Amino acid sequence: MSEKPYTINNSLLTKLRIALVHDDFTQFGGGESIFLAIKELFPTAAIYTSLVTKEWVKRIASSQQSGASSRKIFTSFMQKLPFKKKLQRAYFPLYPLAFESFDFSDFDLVISSSTRFAHGIITKPQTKHLCYMHSPGRMFWESKSYFGEKSKLRSLLSPVLAYLRLWDFTVAQRVDQFLTNSKHTAAKIAKYYHREARVVYPFVDLERFKTNDYRLPTNDYYLVVSRLTRWKRVDLAVKAALEVGVPLKVVGDGPDRKRLERLVLKHQITKSPNNQITFLGWVSGEELAKLFQGCQALVMPQEEDFGITSLEAQASGRPVVAFKAGGALETIMVGKTGEFFYPQTAEALIFALKKFQAGRYDPQACRKNAERFSKRRFQEQFIEEVMASVNGK
Repeated sequence: MSEKPYTINNSLLTKLRIALVHDDFTQFGGGESIFLAIKELFPTAAIYTSLVTKEWVKRIASSQQSGASSRKIFTSFMQKLPFKKKLQRAYFPLYPLAFESFDFSDFDLVISSSTRFAHGIITKPQTKHLCYMHSPGRMFWESKSYFGEKSKLRSLLSPVLAYLRLWDFTVAQRVDQFLTNSKHTAAKIAKYYHREARVVYPFVDLERFKTNDYRLPTNDYYLVVSRLTRWKRVDLAVKAALEVGVPLKVVGDGPDRKRLERLVLKHQITKSPNNQITFLGWVSGEELAKLFQGCQALVMPQEEDFGITSLEAQASGRPVVAFKAGGALETIMVGKTGEFFYPQTAEALIFALKKFQAGRYDPQACRKNAERFSKRRFQEQFIEEVMASVNGK
């Protein structure tokens, strides 16, 4: 049974001139999924971003509700930069200027969706600015884990990162109200910005991710779904799977993939020729849903601010083995829908996998837990917070 679309029945909100702002539209992830859900609530809102790909222009156009007028996407000067998709990281010092260059004089309410820069917009006193903060920028607030503790690039960028921390703190004081995805992220916002944030949990796609008629899987593989960057700590899952001798399928890609593949190759040469680690790259939504249904468990070795993949696994009826930190503490029920390991080491994860028994976890209990995080619930709560902000509560 599909979720009913949520519609706003509030005359005040329908009369407001509203703009939506997002960091950039160059990839699709949890932040972009949240933005599209917010966009559904405000079908006539203008959209502002630093830069957008042709694929995203088509995606936004195709998501138009029937009868809604075509909305323009306003981009910054960064849209005209050469090789913007390939050199996006090199251009990151320009983002603050890009967002501060927008003019929101014609709007009553601006809603920003930010992981790094979108909340840095400037609005006039009479314009409300509500920010859904997915996470304060890891690049400049948590640079050791983002770049790696011994990273030469981090040392080289140190002056720029110091400036961005100062800029980020300053612009955070201009936001009228912060919303965020977890208590964990709210604590970060309090720590870095000295601001309070209200929690509106993200949602899982309950239509795409379903159980296999609540049957236990006959496959023996574990699953990782993640962008392959160092801070995601996929290396812990690879090392643990190799040591325990269980199959591991890794969905995702990124700059850390070659290093992870070398770990597997080294293990084959020095310890065992058997290789049960499979790197699948990014897969289609349909294939991912099947991988979730068939796995023993999802392995989450990283600290996530929320961690939507945990709920995608549970919506599919499968448990999660996760590092005991971050948003996982708010989405996993120990002993019912998954288990934690601690500290964040290969040894701790090895111990957890050795004692893990997939048959102990009821697929129906996993699904029921995920259903608490529906899209309709997200949109209803989001509108409640928008109304509270507009009314000055």
